Amino acid sequence: MSNRIDLPKADRRVTFDGVLVVGAGLAGLSAALAAAPRKVLVLSAAPLGEGCASAWAQGGMAAALDPNDTAAAHAADTLAAGAGLCDPAAVDILTREGPDAVRRLADLGAPFDRDADGRFVQGLEAAHAFARVAKVGGDGAGLAIMDAVIAAVRAAPHIEVREGWRVRSLLTDASGRVRGVQAEAGGELTQIVAPATILATGGVGGLYAVTTNPAVARGEGMALAALAGARILDPEFVQFHPTAIDFGADPAPLATEALRGDGAQLVNADGATFMAKYDPAAELAPRDVVARAIESERRAGRGAFLDARGAIGDHFPQAFPAVFARCVAAGIDPRRQAIPIIPAAHYHMGGVETDAVGRTSLAGLFAVGECAATGVHGANRLASNSLLEASVFGRRAGEAARHAVDPGTAPLRAMATPDLPTDDLTELRTRMSRDAGVVRDHAGLTSLADWLGDARARVGDAPALIAASLIVEGALARCESRGGHFRADYPNSDAVGVHTRRTLASATQRRRQAA
Repeated sequence: MSNRIDLPKADRRVTFDGVLVVGAGLAGLSAALAAAPRKVLVLSAAPLGEGCASAWAQGGMAAALDPNDTAAAHAADTLAAGAGLCDPAAVDILTREGPDAVRRLADLGAPFDRDADGRFVQGLEAAHAFARVAKVGGDGAGLAIMDAVIAAVRAAPHIEVREGWRVRSLLTDASGRVRGVQAEAGGELTQIVAPATILATGGVGGLYAVTTNPAVARGEGMALAALAGARILDPEFVQFHPTAIDFGADPAPLATEALRGDGAQLVNADGATFMAKYDPAAELAPRDVVARAIESERRAGRGAFLDARGAIGDHFPQAFPAVFARCVAAGIDPRRQAIPIIPAAHYHMGGVETDAVGRTSLAGLFAVGECAATGVHGANRLASNSLLEASVFGRRAGEAARHAVDPGTAPLRAMATPDLPTDDLTELRTRMSRDAGVVRDHAGLTSLADWLGDARARVGDAPALIAASLIVEGALARCESRGGHFRADYPNSDAVGVHTRRTLASATQRRRQAA
């Protein structure tokens, strides 16, 4: 007997007695699988496997799978990268449950690289003290993992997937409890009432002119949660991947950090290496350090390139086929030429604040993946912890959400959010890269905040404007440099890291007082 529900093509309301998942990346689909035997409805704006950053991830999944490695060592590296703002309990969950998460994905069919004895082949990436990144074909982990998970979701009798459905707002009752969503498909709006709603909508990279993320990743989940009153944690912390391939593509293709783990070097236009003057760890320094170094070299007119000719050379097509294909498509042969690179918005450490099972500050609402802030990343994500977090915490949220009971409260409220006009979006992305990018200061952030306020007054509360405003207000309030957030006017870190916790109402009030 099918569990398919009828979603009417009209401005109507339907009730779904199960778990509603918004988004279809690794986090959302992991939650959907884990919610069994409860029925699950997955809403995805794009076809499965498209429009999600999970499928684009190259590096792999970090986990202490080697007998010589430990979860405690992985946790120590994660805490160090997080620059004083990780939640140790969340990090402990991530690193303890990490190996089983990789094994579960392997059992679903994810073809992780293995040695002759069947053990996982693991690579070294920046800020890891051990080679612990499980890979697929060198740089194809995300796509291979998603293929396996999508196949499992398609086969799961408890899951119904609806593609082409975009969520426009959350449904809330008079107490602020989330009761479902208002979604759009084919130009029509439908209210879907459900006992539990899980946001898994991805990150914020699409708010920036240079990003490695899908263009649709504009912080919509964080914005919709904020508009409903949810508490947002540390929105100012955006990680910029130091080595996006610079040939004008949008989004910018990624040159995985694993290249540097295998010995590739960063050089300027004269072929001289430069990382040692910025950090003793050189090419394996934390991502924020490397991104700022590359930004500095570029601003000084010296250029920045990733040179893999000596370390990888003729093995490039076999070792890193995805990166090789993108380079060749751009007219670059990385076996013979250094790859031009640029820092690009890559990952959002902040987001909707959650507990260890994805519950937010609003009853009935969960958040997982990049739109959530679980506490595992702090101020700066450790390389290859993102797919791991999506799998571990997606599963935990699905298990928790399956027990939700619909309270039957009424009335329910929803207001569809407006879209941002194309010209405004283009200007927003340009301003975000310039004023809320790798290096920030008060003047640029204030100018950007003023523009955002004017745009909201003119356009309304478009999710892209809400998400950008949260990032910018958080960056203005943090008068220090920490992790992925660097203020040129406050280059030092405070002695003790303090979280930014705010609602949209409190952020707006703070801005009005400052004005």
